[in-house]
Amino acid sequence: MLERINILDIIRGTTVDGPGFRTSIYISGCRHRCHGCHNPESWSFELGNAMSLEEIMDIVKEEDFDVTLSGGDPLYHPDWVAKLCDEIHKLNHTVWLYTGFTWEEIMDSPILLEAIKQCDVIVDSPFILELRDTDLLFRGSSNQRIIDVKRSMDSGEIILWHRS
Repeated sequence: MLERINILDIIRGTTVDGPGFRTSIYISGCRHRCHGCHNPESWSFELGNAMSLEEIMDIVKEEDFDVTLSGGDPLYHPDWVAKLCDEIHKLNHTVWLYTGFTWEEIMDSPILLEAIKQCDVIVDSPFILELRDTDLLFRGSSNQRIIDVKRSMDSGEIILWHRS
């Protein structure tokens, strides 16, 4: 059984962090410390409410929406994220994950790679204030990419997600 993890917030029925209504889970902890971050309180690994996987899944089941993992950076908890994504997929929901790590960094790390294999889409790369663009869909700066994980893994090259 995985230990509890600090959750800053769970937003139910949001349409901001991916397509359609979603349950967005904000996980504490980030070391990227992007200048201009919209959620700097998420940098602390100590803030939030300690929740078990079962407690979070109870909310996901109750809401019955697709899920977005954000924070902080969920990939600072790779084992936990992999298990959570696996449980979410058992409910036939999609998982989006926001991370300050680049796709290339993830591909070079067996631990991070294992965590994202269960994600449907990741939004990668750190937020860069000088590249901020409020017209971008589901991301804050133009260096960030919305990546279709399965198609990218299958092809061996980055395949960007596009709204159908």
